[in-house]
Amino acid sequence: MPNLPKPRLRRPSRTRVDTTAAAPTAPEPNVELIEHGGLRWINIERPGPVDRAWLEEHFEFHPLAYEDVASRNQRPKVDEFSDHLFIVLHFPVFDSVVGRLNAGELDIFVGQDYVITLPNAPLQPVEYLFERCRSSQEFREQLFSRGPGYLLYKIVDDSFDYCFPMLRKMGNKLDRIEGEIFEGRAEEVVRDLSNVKQEIINFRKIIRPERSVLRDVERTKQVYLPADHELYFDDIVDASERIWDMLENYKEVVEALEDTNESVISHRLNDILRVLTSFSVVLLPLTLIASIWGMNVRVPGQGSIHAFWIVVGSMAVLLVALLVYFRRRGWL
Repeated sequence: MPNLPKPRLRRPSRTRVDTTAAAPTAPEPNVELIEHGGLRWINIERPGPVDRAWLEEHFEFHPLAYEDVASRNQRPKVDEFSDHLFIVLHFPVFDSVVGRLNAGELDIFVGQDYVITLPNAPLQPVEYLFERCRSSQEFREQLFSRGPGYLLYKIVDDSFDYCFPMLRKMGNKLDRIEGEIFEGRAEEVVRDLSNVKQEIINFRKIIRPERSVLRDVERTKQVYLPADHELYFDDIVDASERIWDMLENYKEVVEALEDTNESVISHRLNDILRVLTSFSVVLLPLTLIASIWGMNVRVPGQGSIHAFWIVVGSMAVLLVALLVYFRRRGWL
């Protein structure tokens, strides 16, 4: 399954739908339209009240569907009506402002002669596919000639394909963090581990409910997709399962890296404590000897310079003996 490149095309001015009933000063709906062979693709990015009013004027969808479009926290689902499908899907979107993954919602209406996409956030794969259809007549004919079911497949498939480059970047982060852990930077990668773990959690929260929804889409595809195209939606289900398997693998990897990082930090702390403890034990006999001969009572050799050097020499010999013993035992 090919990776979807980032869109490089410049978007021309948006197609404005003429609403003669609206007042001259009223805002116009932000509607983009591509039509070929009787099939229409209508794209409305971040639909507002004016856009929803335009939809209500031109399409007789269920009021609950319009309510779901207006909702910002709608769960992924598939609603099957007599003449159309209403699909809600979520895809990961990287928010550069806060530096984390968020869920971008894509609402889709699919009928016999139309596909309506309503992303509540800019989705690059949808933008790129729409631009290709608008700028290339050959590609538009190839895509639209197969009906609304194939157009729906292409939109959803490209959106899932766009997840794989994000997953590869996540895998590269984990490889980099693993190298930094064993390079002696265990304390510095704690924050990086936390960030990657949060990304994996957010990614899993987005993909987990999609799996059952895609199976529902696969079940309801017969009305809008010819029989010889049945395998296309199976391909989307396979892609979602691959994404989920990669997320499961990354989840295990990041948990293993956390355990490894904690073990490295604990091992380093144990080494420090071992060295400090060894030096404390080595100096303890010397401190005892110095304390005995430093008491304010009469001791052997008091007032004799030779006794002083004998005591100092004994302390030096004891120090060397203890260091050699600790070294042989592997405590230093």
